Amino acid sequence: MTVAWIVSACIILAASFVMGLAGFGIALVGLAFLPFVMSPAAAVVLLTLYAFVIAVAIFIQLRRDFRPRGMLDLIVGTVAGTPLGVWVLATLPASALNRLIGLVLVLVVLLEWWGLYPEKLPGRIWGLGAGLLAGLIGGAVGTPGPPVILYATTQGWSPRTMKANLQAFFVVNQAVILVGYWWASLLTVEVWRLTAAFAVPAAVGLAAGVILFNRIDQRRFRRIVFGLLFVSGLVLLARG
Repeated sequence: MTVAWIVSACIILAASFVMGLAGFGIALVGLAFLPFVMSPAAAVVLLTLYAFVIAVAIFIQLRRDFRPRGMLDLIVGTVAGTPLGVWVLATLPASALNRLIGLVLVLVVLLEWWGLYPEKLPGRIWGLGAGLLAGLIGGAVGTPGPPVILYATTQGWSPRTMKANLQAFFVVNQAVILVGYWWASLLTVEVWRLTAAFAVPAAVGLAAGVILFNRIDQRRFRRIVFGLLFVSGLVLLARG
């Protein structure tokens, strides 16, 4: 057991905990630190595999809270946006895109804290746009959550419905992205080895987050969501 393995295991445990708690964030947390101990491309694909499995597990638990209204637009958008995102990951540096995402996140959270963030975004165009951006960003840098989360906070869903709906979206989103990674030959033997090596820390972090989620009220949940987005935005701005 090396120092690199221990550091990686701690990062994945923390990222999985955030995913279990908030229903998103495994890549936002993991990609802030994993590229220091493994290649960025391997980190993106590894966290996408975990995100898919965890999303399935959480959705099964919350399936009765799932509300399909508005989800079709998100899914159509993400299927359309993913191929371009996978191409970006396979061929282009992602630092500029990371910083742009970080800037948008910080601005959106500031609008929320100043009381200027919209409470409702009616119309199908918002769902399609959020899904399209999630597919593009998810395929390129492994972080599809921000556009969909920002859209979800304007739909009036309860915390449990929001979390269930996000998992339903992530199951489809991550599956499409993984097909793209397979097509681009990014699902390497090394990635599968890493996936098996860190399965236990991922499972422990997920379980702890799910347990804590059941004790959080709606107002605190919203504060946690936007707090995580703000920290993630700052990390993306700094790391690029």
